[in-house]
Amino acid sequence: MTCIIIDDEPLAIEVIESYCNAMGSLTVIKTFTNAIEAIEFLNGNTVDLVFSDIEMPQISGIDFIKSIENNRPFFIFTTAYPEYALEGFDLNATDYLVKPIPFPRFIKAINRVKELMNLSLRHKNLGQPLEKTENKKSTQDSYIFIKSEYENLKINLSDIYYIKGLKDYLKINLLNSKPVLTLMSFNQILSKLPDYMFIRVHRSYVINANKITSIQKNKIIINNERIPIGESYKSKVYERFGI
Repeated sequence: MTCIIIDDEPLAIEVIESYCNAMGSLTVIKTFTNAIEAIEFLNGNTVDLVFSDIEMPQISGIDFIKSIENNRPFFIFTTAYPEYALEGFDLNATDYLVKPIPFPRFIKAINRVKELMNLSLRHKNLGQPLEKTENKKSTQDSYIFIKSEYENLKINLSDIYYIKGLKDYLKINLLNSKPVLTLMSFNQILSKLPDYMFIRVHRSYVINANKITSIQKNKIIINNERIPIGESYKSKVYERFGI
């Protein structure tokens, strides 16, 4: 897997480059302390993965990713500012690593990239568009079908605020629409949802990360509603958002 590293701090580049070398499966093609130079490089070269800091002079990592319109590689944000996490995931970042980056956390991020790359490769080999398959973990999916009463409803992923577990049903709370009730388990619904967008935060709740307004100690605020963070899910939630 080929990659480039962008960071205005040479020491941060050294750390990520050493992690890449330790992995063995990552080849660092080039490093940059300036995102504009990286844009020029990507205009004439193809890489699989980009590591990018966010707070940089001239152009931020967020604006850098937005500037890449065609053949966008997988990218992982690396930064000391966790408050950018939600905007990063909104751009479909594969992961978001908060400095100082622990090596085990780095490995987890790379494994996520490999899973997505393998999935994409399988679909190319089959000659099938990604959204036609049963696996809903891809960044290409934009909707799912949910059986409710006597019909299968098409639900746009971006319309889902959160999903609440009731006794025998799941209640899917939607933007500008009444909730949908479905006789499904959390495992069944999670198999349909992309994990870059959705995360289980409580035994009774799955949320859309893009809809979060704020995160408190034991609560997540979405659409002026307080979603509890379960004690057993807290470390996963905090790690996901770099808190």
